[in-house]
Amino acid sequence: MPCPVVRAAAVADAAAINRIYNHYVHHTAVTFDIEPWSTPRRRAWIAQFTGNPHHALVAELDGAVAGFAFNHRFRDKAAYRHSTETTIYTAPENQARGIGTALYENLFERIEKTELHRAYAVIALPNPRSIALHRRFGFTRIGTLHQVGHKFGRYIDVAWFEKALR
Repeated sequence: MPCPVVRAAAVADAAAINRIYNHYVHHTAVTFDIEPWSTPRRRAWIAQFTGNPHHALVAELDGAVAGFAFNHRFRDKAAYRHSTETTIYTAPENQARGIGTALYENLFERIEKTELHRAYAVIALPNPRSIALHRRFGFTRIGTLHQVGHKFGRYIDVAWFEKALR
């Protein structure tokens, strides 16, 4: 199996990222977005990532974007500045091919060079693959928000996970 190439996301990746993300918007409850993202919105989103301490990455497999991951500010208040939230998506056809692992390895190598202290992940339930990936990277489940989201005519729980960075 070929190894994915992980690099910083570029504005030119907007359509490829949306192809992956909008699949999850339309077909799953792993994201609470209900409307698909437009390419201009995704371009603006990518442009906000300037590196230290927040990163947006893509993984390419055979020259095509096969997944993406990012970390962003956990909350807007200044006292949260040393905390970050991480998110990861792989193309459905590329699950269980090492894409998520490669993305998170690269993302956490970059995060280690920052002053960030804690990472958080919010996972819609059920999602055993995402939970397994996060646990493999040292995340611990710290709580559940019950019936916090509503999509496809049902209420959805989310699990909160935390990882010490320092």
